[in-house]
Amino acid sequence: MERLLKVRARQKAKKPAFRRHDSHKKARLGDSWRKPRGLHNKLRQQVSAKGALVRPGYGSPQAVRGYHPSGFPELLVHCLGDLKGAEGHAVRIAGTVGMRKRVKIEAAAREMKLKILNAKTGGKKNA
Repeated sequence: MERLLKVRARQKAKKPAFRRHDSHKKARLGDSWRKPRGLHNKLRQQVSAKGALVRPGYGSPQAVRGYHPSGFPELLVHCLGDLKGAEGHAVRIAGTVGMRKRVKIEAAAREMKLKILNAKTGGKKNA
């Protein structure tokens, strides 16, 4: 697992930042990748100066896909019940969870010795 995470880190360092073609020229276009489909589009024609197209070879190893760099698979938690069966996972508390419930979730996760990726309370009780 550690070897595959290192392989993924090396691959991601070489991977270009795939941004939407001409998104830097027009404010109405977002940065998120869209496949160029125009007839005369130089990026679609794979002119080397225009950047790289998204291809399967840029992907990370399948065994560690979706894993946090710490080596744990991530688990999004909305309530205390979501912590059941979370052994071996890194916990990310959803952004819509309020502070009162967050304190309870973080305390329960610490008791279970889980890694909390976005902890707000440093072990102290705020409720």
